[in-house]
Amino acid sequence: MRQCTALFRWLACILLPLATIRLAHGIQKQAETSAPYTFHIPVDEISLVFHASDAQGKPVTNLTLDELQLTDDDKQQTQFAMLQSLQDLPIRAGFLFDVSASVLKDVGFNRSVIQMYASRLLRKGFDSAFVMQFDTDTLITQNWTDNDGAIAGGAAAIGERSNRLDPLTAIFDSLYITCRDQWAQNRSEATGNFILLFSDGEDDASHAYSSEAVDMCQRAHVAIYVFSSSKSQFSDGNKTLTDLARKTGGRVFVHPRGNKIMEDLAIMETEQRFQYRLTYKASTFVANGSFHRVELRCAIPRVHIATRSGYYAFARR
Repeated sequence: MRQCTALFRWLACILLPLATIRLAHGIQKQAETSAPYTFHIPVDEISLVFHASDAQGKPVTNLTLDELQLTDDDKQQTQFAMLQSLQDLPIRAGFLFDVSASVLKDVGFNRSVIQMYASRLLRKGFDSAFVMQFDTDTLITQNWTDNDGAIAGGAAAIGERSNRLDPLTAIFDSLYITCRDQWAQNRSEATGNFILLFSDGEDDASHAYSSEAVDMCQRAHVAIYVFSSSKSQFSDGNKTLTDLARKTGGRVFVHPRGNKIMEDLAIMETEQRFQYRLTYKASTFVANGSFHRVELRCAIPRVHIATRSGYYAFARR
């Protein structure tokens, strides 16, 4: 009997520490597996990113829900889940060059715009950007970097490819692929995301619809800003660019020159660094793919709200 008791004690001394180590390892592994934290939003909750500015164009960062009025398809919304002020955000920017035959003449000017933004506004160690060209296919000439020299080098590499003969343009395809792939790793991080698009807006080769490109940009919280090379403000191409910018919360800058270039870049940069994220439960949400018009107003006089004009009610947001 004493021999059995001694044996049990010996086994306990050996097995108990092993069990403790395995349990601790299991807890640690579970903790590692569960990170990073993922924020899930129900399909009928809409996440709306917006920027608020005063009459001088300076960011307004202390708004409350009581000061906001929101309509979704002309219906007043009251079921708000969250209002979050996001200040001094890191920038995640994509510079997209249309290199189809109709806009190649503008590549030199567009390069200078990118170099100006990267050297004056991009903050090393905090922001990052990539450079891409597209016609019917996309080609990254500089991947994500915080180095203004590398971005300038990526812009310098933009140009006509030898295996293309009078290439067509697939703007919607390119935007869809870019927002789907380039921001896939950053969706849980609070950042100011935008595409600066250089194009005349003429799309003659896309398989994706405009609505699909817009929806993918909205899911990634990416605003589209445009430096337009369109010859006419009322052309079909310019209407396409205006629609893309308006529905994603961006702007179209038509042929800026001189000091106006830096002014437009500063507007774009400020809107992306200082934002709010408003989450609400849409009162009449039906996942049928229809476009919901959204209008957000501020009750404070002379406060301007910049946000996307709506969203497509697909099943997954």
